[in-house]
Amino acid sequence: MQFRKAFAEPGRPHVIQAGPKTETECSPHPADQHVGRQIAIVRVLSDVSQAQLARSIGISFQQLQKYENAKNRVSASMLYEIASSLAVPVSRFFGGLPGNETDRDVPTLPVDERIDFIASAEGRRLIEGLVQLNPRVRGRVSALIAALGDELAVVEPKQESGTPAEPMSVEPRSSY
Repeated sequence: MQFRKAFAEPGRPHVIQAGPKTETECSPHPADQHVGRQIAIVRVLSDVSQAQLARSIGISFQQLQKYENAKNRVSASMLYEIASSLAVPVSRFFGGLPGNETDRDVPTLPVDERIDFIASAEGRRLIEGLVQLNPRVRGRVSALIAALGDELAVVEPKQESGTPAEPMSVEPRSSY
């Protein structure tokens, strides 16, 4: 009733006040999340950085991050520009979206947890930090991470079988 009165009274400004947004209004739509994730996946598979893609389509890398994280929706024209820049059809970003099935068999890409990590904020911070390192140091950090992964792969099965894990020994290498 107040809504009608606000517009009926002459000289009163026409202001519509909305209540606080609910959690569902604030959270991104699942389709926006899916499209954003697909943009990140295609970009990473194409070996293109956020800065490179953003530059090629005329936006800031922060805006591209917002698209990839579904903080901002991607317009149809921007999705077209992204697809053109990455040399994929626009439909590639909608593949695997529930309700977007077609009659023909379109293979969906396997979920790769590495790409999910790279597209995450933590993954981006790690990569940005690594890129800033001297290439020689970056190679050593990479080798260290690989060695830790190998060591954990050996330790974890022993722990699962009930036998206590051996303490890891760290031997200094003279080549450092």
